[in-house]
Amino acid sequence: MLITLVILYLLGTLALGVWAGTRIKTTSDFAIAGRSLPLVMVITTTFATWFGAETVMGVPARFIQGGLHDIVEDPFGAGTCLILVGVFFAARLYKLNLLTIGDFYRQRYGKGIEVFCSVAIILSYLGWVAAQITALGLVFSILTDGAMSETLGMIVGTLAVLIYVVIGGFLAVAWTDFIQMIVLVVGMSVIAFFAADLAGGSDKVIAMASSQDLFRFLPPPTFKDIVFFIGAGLTMMLGSIPQQDIYQRVMSARDAGTAARGASIGGAAYILFAFVPMFIVASAVVVMGEQAMTLAKDDYQRLLPTFVMTKMPLVMQILFFGALLSAIKSTSSATLLAPSTSFVENILKNLRPRMSDREALLAMRWSIVAFAAIVLAYAIAMKGTTIYELVSEAYQVTLVGAFVPLVMGLYWKRATTQGAIASVTLGIATWVLFFPQITTLGEHFPGQLAGLIAAFIGMLAGSLLPQFVRQRHDSDHHVKGLNA
Repeated sequence: MLITLVILYLLGTLALGVWAGTRIKTTSDFAIAGRSLPLVMVITTTFATWFGAETVMGVPARFIQGGLHDIVEDPFGAGTCLILVGVFFAARLYKLNLLTIGDFYRQRYGKGIEVFCSVAIILSYLGWVAAQITALGLVFSILTDGAMSETLGMIVGTLAVLIYVVIGGFLAVAWTDFIQMIVLVVGMSVIAFFAADLAGGSDKVIAMASSQDLFRFLPPPTFKDIVFFIGAGLTMMLGSIPQQDIYQRVMSARDAGTAARGASIGGAAYILFAFVPMFIVASAVVVMGEQAMTLAKDDYQRLLPTFVMTKMPLVMQILFFGALLSAIKSTSSATLLAPSTSFVENILKNLRPRMSDREALLAMRWSIVAFAAIVLAYAIAMKGTTIYELVSEAYQVTLVGAFVPLVMGLYWKRATTQGAIASVTLGIATWVLFFPQITTLGEHFPGQLAGLIAAFIGMLAGSLLPQFVRQRHDSDHHVKGLNA
């Protein structure tokens, strides 16, 4: 019964993608749903995209092991990112009427920065999409009680998502996100109430979390602990801002106000609802005792599914896997579409500038297939890497390479192409210098925070020094003219 319902659910999303595909006529329809979505759909697609495998399986287990302190990156950094986008970026970017975030870099700094930042953005999606594919493989393996291997599950799951994204584009993603968010919120909420009942009441769950000091958020007051805490928080908080999937949600809104409100509300909702799976896992610890803590330490990605499969009735299992698949599919669909759109608009079109809109639309669809194949191979190769690590490491490259040119380009009129080049070069180089394979600096200071600081220095120096030299040169010529 459980497997049958899951198959029917997957077929339903495929049918929705086919329906959406009949309404796709242009690249704008495919990439940003023709800038037509109302507020409720902007909120749901933003929330559903962020609420992925790591939120359901990764974040709760890390919370059980280290408390709120260990999850500053996600959900707190990730949710704050969306709020910042809504407050400071959405309206400004919407008014530019561009198709991709890479278009902004071209318009502001030129094609070189456009291509480099687009490559950085595309690469950052490898880890995030791989995490969702890894989770799909795990889900199908658990559902079939091991009859389907995790690798085969990854392949089946990727195909299930790939078909409706290729056919229906962002319109299919937006509609499936809308439905999947309803399934996710209802399913997780009901399971949370049932889990609390199993644990003997929510007060016992909260008491357990308090006794284990799990509500401690701030780090120990030492320099090393503080800077690593800040570095972790900023990775997704700022590194996720220059991302195509967020930009697509901003640009898909029907007006600038809707774009701004949708991102902010979606971010706040994400932070608040991320506590639901944390509560469920905390309930599992009360119910399962040492077995839950062992799973959290050794194979935490299986903790929540094991709790549901062994301690809950069939109806709860149906609700859980419906919610879990909703979370994974909504995130993986968005993260397959975003880098493929960036590749066509900001890299391929620089190589083939005379492409027609129809050719670009076909290229986007083929790019999604190619990217899905690459990510599937990457996910299989990275088997054994945790879902949380795959996601959290994905945004460091955009933090040090793409964030500073974006924020300074929007808010600082004196930012120049030379400044952007210096920012990207210095930020990436400094970040790489902190790799453990190169130096031991990363043991004492977070490399992504060092790269971010270096990127700001590069932007300021690269923009101001040439202007200062030019002014001195002009001043000297003026003085010589007066003397003559």
